[in-house]
Amino acid sequence: MFKEVKKFEYITISEAREIMEKIAKDRQDRAELLFETRRALRHLRNFSKLSPEKAKNLVEELLKLPQVGRRDVAVKIVDIMPRVADEIRVIYAKERALTNEEIQQILEVVNKFRE
Repeated sequence: MFKEVKKFEYITISEAREIMEKIAKDRQDRAELLFETRRALRHLRNFSKLSPEKAKNLVEELLKLPQVGRRDVAVKIVDIMPRVADEIRVIYAKERALTNEEIQQILEVVNKFRE
């Protein structure tokens, strides 16, 4: 039983939680949720830090910064919601070194969306 990927898109943990909540609700109406579904949903609930709408908006704001550039990096920043410069440096460890000013810009944008 192979499945084909029809569409691939980076999404935040908050967006994934919203999707899984809908799937879980549909499946619960028909039968009990599988262990894997319950476990995935619990993980998403524990680690999502923003509402799905705020997460999407934050990704868009981060993409406006030249040092972020790629959607996958912006999504990772939103998932982690870094509080200190070292957390951002870890994200960029394989990419390139950011200046303190670039890191500060990212932190300022993230802090505007913190709940």
